[in-house]
Amino acid sequence: MNAGRTARERARAELTDEIKAAARRQLAIEGAEGLSLRAISRELGMVSSALYRYFPSRDDLLTALIIDAYDALGTAAEVAAAKDYERPLQAWTAVCDALRDWARAHPHEYALIYGSPISGYKAPQTTIEPATRVPAVLLGIVSRAHAEGWLDLDGDNAPEPNGKLGEQVDVIATLAPGVPRRFLLRVAIAWTQLFGMISFELFGQLVGTMDPADEFFAASTRQMAAFIGI
Repeated sequence: MNAGRTARERARAELTDEIKAAARRQLAIEGAEGLSLRAISRELGMVSSALYRYFPSRDDLLTALIIDAYDALGTAAEVAAAKDYERPLQAWTAVCDALRDWARAHPHEYALIYGSPISGYKAPQTTIEPATRVPAVLLGIVSRAHAEGWLDLDGDNAPEPNGKLGEQVDVIATLAPGVPRRFLLRVAIAWTQLFGMISFELFGQLVGTMDPADEFFAASTRQMAAFIGI
């Protein structure tokens, strides 16, 4: 009986992957707003009632795709950060490059997590942990820089974040204990700039200016590191 259950579980996992693969193909054509469980069931030759046993609603399927995208992006960042770099700056630029490479290779999945909000969809709590994987990697690099003396603490007169902003910084401080809070704020600023730059490139906002963006991206990520103090 155990073998039978294992076989059923394996078959279910395989069909789940097929459904999500079909959904990603549909994303590339219709976008997230046009995602349709009925269209996916037709493509796979399934009756819609069978597909609903795997994903009861469009939102359930969207959530699965969003978590997969965050996890894939997080894995790309973690793999890049895990290499043996002499200096944290090298790790920072390698992770930034890996994030850009993943986004360019998976533009529709990137748009799903960093593009326009999807009408009628509210992301559940289960998406939060996967979404924190990339910021955790970036904060880990800064933590290493601080621990090893690569973080430039001299001559910095930036004010400490306080009030509501201070409370928000305290949330991310749990991922980089010991790093001065003003530097954590800079990491948050650089993080948003990084993904803003990737989005500008991916969605065609750099055409006619910084396109192709290779040199612009390389220079920007290094200036972000300098802004943080790495």
